[in-house]
Amino acid sequence: MRRAALIVGLAGLTGACATAQQGDAGFLTGYGGLTPRSDTLRVAIRERADQPALVGVTAVFIEPAALYPPGQVGQGLSQEERAAVLAEVDRQLCYELSERYDILAEPRPDAPRVRAAVTRIEATGQAGSVVSAAASWFIPGPIGVRPGGLGALAAEAEMLDQDRQIAAISWARQATAVGTDTPSLSRVGDALQFAEPFADDAAAIMTAEGREARPIPDPDPCARFGPRTRPAGFIARFATGLYVPELSTGGAEEPGTEER
Repeated sequence: MRRAALIVGLAGLTGACATAQQGDAGFLTGYGGLTPRSDTLRVAIRERADQPALVGVTAVFIEPAALYPPGQVGQGLSQEERAAVLAEVDRQLCYELSERYDILAEPRPDAPRVRAAVTRIEATGQAGSVVSAAASWFIPGPIGVRPGGLGALAAEAEMLDQDRQIAAISWARQATAVGTDTPSLSRVGDALQFAEPFADDAAAIMTAEGREARPIPDPDPCARFGPRTRPAGFIARFATGLYVPELSTGGAEEPGTEER
């Protein structure tokens, strides 16, 4: 009863914390034809796909993710924190696209390239995460309450065949005060967690309709990002109620610089 009353009392906050539709960041080669999706609740998506062009795609080259506009994203965060978000976007895009296409180690004239940029990062509040994790011990359940400090991620991505855009997405999500978003003591905890759904949505719009997912190739073209699953992260989340990046994200390589 106490939990229900608390959720009802804070339910109004979810509307205020809902992700606003993103404007054009200027990273994509074009924004014409981007159509807002109406079947999402916590994420704002605009997307387009040239289905006939996607049918013939069998392999792609993935460029390293960048911050855009340079020098304006994630101000107040450290270079290491911004680099960690880029590395997680790279990791998740490789995982998702490798279930659809061959991943090339080098660009090739006859294969499209995929480019992505993080256009906004909002920090996760540590104090609110501590309160949320502590509350979950006393009032267990799938729905949590986080009093402030809600992180966010916005990103854009496109698939280019030569210089022609054949698929594109503009994506944004902010953590909610009441919901299933996992709190974190990392200032980029929310942004890191949102990299996976961003990559999933980006890969989906870059895939021809009707194409089924394929088994993970062997050898894994994404092995440089570490293991695809990190059981330690799930265990830590269950035990503490917190998302722990060190146990949940890739770990095979050091992330690059934030201005790549």
